[in-house]
Amino acid sequence: MGALSHLRVLDLSRVLAGPWAGQILADLGAEVIKVERPGNGDDTRAWGPPFLKDAYGENTSEAAYYLSANRNKQSVTIDFTRPEGQQLVRELAAKSDILIENFKVGGLAAYGLDYESLKAINPKLIYCSITGFGQTGPYAKRAGYDFMIQGLGGLMSLTGRPEGDEGAGPVKVGVALTDILTGLYSTVAILAALAHRDQGGGGQHIDMALLDVQVACLANQAMNYLTTGVAPKRLGNAHPNIVPYQDFPTADGDFILTVGNDGQFRKFAQVAGQPQWADDPRFATNKLRVANRAVLIPLIRQATVFKTTAEWVAQLEQAGVPCGPINDLAQMFADPQVQARGLAIELPHALAGMVPQVASPIRLSETPVEYHSAPPLLGEHTLEVLQRVLGLDASVVAGFKASGVL
Repeated sequence: MGALSHLRVLDLSRVLAGPWAGQILADLGAEVIKVERPGNGDDTRAWGPPFLKDAYGENTSEAAYYLSANRNKQSVTIDFTRPEGQQLVRELAAKSDILIENFKVGGLAAYGLDYESLKAINPKLIYCSITGFGQTGPYAKRAGYDFMIQGLGGLMSLTGRPEGDEGAGPVKVGVALTDILTGLYSTVAILAALAHRDQGGGGQHIDMALLDVQVACLANQAMNYLTTGVAPKRLGNAHPNIVPYQDFPTADGDFILTVGNDGQFRKFAQVAGQPQWADDPRFATNKLRVANRAVLIPLIRQATVFKTTAEWVAQLEQAGVPCGPINDLAQMFADPQVQARGLAIELPHALAGMVPQVASPIRLSETPVEYHSAPPLLGEHTLEVLQRVLGLDASVVAGFKASGVL
């Protein structure tokens, strides 16, 4: 039994941030009921190619994007723009512990599915709203998507080649990182609200915003600005506070060198055949190396091209200097450490036989993550959930389905 197996989550969200939080809760054992629009469902079901292939190599209806964030859930189709659908969602909310939604601010109030309406029928409900800009402020009613938030929230001012370099300019992160981080922060907030409820408190409304999360996750770069008043600039793969801490060319490609302290730099200099660097008054401390990076980095680049990536990694690892290759995803999933940790898994799937998944990184000794079901087909569990949770007869469910409510 998972750590959260006593909880029921009503997931009204779609795309990524909300579903990501729902999947984490589901991995930890919660019963997660994903409510989707009849006919179309979660937008990401159509966000392909690529699509999952069946046993004959033909595309199914399931986009890889959707498959990344919806395992261990049950899919129920309900049209809550209709009064009958609204009532079904209210009844499900009355029997749930947590609700996750990512509609525009005020969007669910028109259907009587906002926090205040549902709190009246379930005071212990933890209601997590995820929006682009939060429930307050001048941008509250704006739609917000990850790419736009990466730009507005400052991240893209830090990501990309430095000004003056070939190809200079802002670049977004290669995955929807703000959505993912918002899903993680939302999960933390939900667990905090549960802890409060378990201590005798009631439910509460959680107001999560992609912009808030993006700003919070600027971490040291935000503090670099706040403590100096100077906006950090793009440094490519270099680090603003540590040198050397970036990629370097090798005889057959590139590798990443991450020297975190002066002792590691001394060891690196020894392996590089340049032991004098460690005592050079320009490079002896990290503060000096940051100040003189324009001198040191070209010297290192001249040295690293004489060994292969594998040679650098082997020799520096032996010396205790952190480093590594730059893998594509095929190389990453073939890496022995990734394989030893079981990060690629498969689950049975109704259309494809098996569906690949990326395992949860959460490792609990007493209540481990369990993978009991693949991302569901649209409406796969509608009848079962409405019968089991709400006690509806099959004939009633069939009537709702015939009328287009389900």
